[in-house]
Amino acid sequence: LAEAGADVVELGIPFSDPMADGPTIQRTSQVALDGGTSIDDVFRVLQSFRTDHETAAVLFTYLNAPWARGVQTFVEEAASAGADGLLLTDLPLGSDADLEARLESGPLDLVRLVAPTTPPDRAARIAARSQGFVYYVSRTGVTGASSELPPALVEEVGALKGAASVPIAVGFGVSTPQQGRTLASVADGVVVGSALMDALGKGGVEAAVRLAMELMEALKRS
Repeated sequence: LAEAGADVVELGIPFSDPMADGPTIQRTSQVALDGGTSIDDVFRVLQSFRTDHETAAVLFTYLNAPWARGVQTFVEEAASAGADGLLLTDLPLGSDADLEARLESGPLDLVRLVAPTTPPDRAARIAARSQGFVYYVSRTGVTGASSELPPALVEEVGALKGAASVPIAVGFGVSTPQQGRTLASVADGVVVGSALMDALGKGGVEAAVRLAMELMEALKRS
């Protein structure tokens, strides 16, 4: 994906109860767990990636992973392996002030989520606290490829940009080059996960890379 032109690569640490994810990521997470994939395995993959790639890498997981390892140990090992950021979907702003402060002062950028249902004043606070970038959830529900984007999405992202001091990336449901091109007119980045995993499952690495290249080409033309 990095060689296809991705500016940031998201690397997931599988979890047995991925409540924010749809069928595709749930399935791939379970396959990874059934195969014995551990936190250390993910760190080793990242270390290997870092031997010849400088592309930014964000770890995506749930609080269970840092709690199981010990928060300080987890973030230090993740940073040592080459991670640049951390996205925890089950750590909303204000849910654990002490933990949030520890993560924000650590070596990884703590990426925050904003949803369409987030009140504007809270969205502004989240955007102000997010590090690296703000991950804007394009729709309610769970992750997964979608054929259509919500009609108000472009307007919502545009409004959020006024409150953010870091770039805004849009994810959840983005699956086609045309959708990416539409979002690129207002967002700073586009996150594609499930569609790439679907392509990987159906056509292997070549299919996933081909889709990534098509998405990148569409973004360049926007």
